[in-house]
Amino acid sequence: MAALFLGTFSMSNAQAVKLDRKEKKEVRKAQLTANFYALDTLLKARSFVLEADFLQNNYGDRVPVSSNLNFIMVNKSNGVLQTGSNMSMGYNGVGGVTAEGNIGSWELNRDAKRLYHTLRFSLLSNIGHYDVFLTVNADNNASAIITGLGRGSLTWNGRIKTLNGSRVFKGQTTY
Repeated sequence: MAALFLGTFSMSNAQAVKLDRKEKKEVRKAQLTANFYALDTLLKARSFVLEADFLQNNYGDRVPVSSNLNFIMVNKSNGVLQTGSNMSMGYNGVGGVTAEGNIGSWELNRDAKRLYHTLRFSLLSNIGHYDVFLTVNADNNASAIITGLGRGSLTWNGRIKTLNGSRVFKGQTTY
């Protein structure tokens, strides 16, 4: 009789664990959906920063970077692309290059089923014309591929933040 009771108890616990997993999955889906729509509002408002944790060249070389010096900032009709390093001064005073200018074309698409956004925009700066292709997932991970008039590309991988929630340091605009 005790064995039957223990067997029933363990089966009911297994069902409870499955329900808990299902509930956790539903909660996670609801969180991602809410974050997707929050990101949608942020991207539509043109007011965000992609703080990069990694930079990658077109050969696949990927290096970790300081997110407060390596970022893409969009503030309404203006934008900033910056690379930086704590090890040297660079053209912008923070070990890299800062391109600041006006945003030209802007094309935002969203996939509510897969919970991600794609954004394509151009930045017209004093040091060149850049095209940015940004992909943002509902878990807030983002990847931006930057191309210019020359060959090659640079990819920023990181997270999207609000302008107020970001802690980036903009160097001197490169001329």
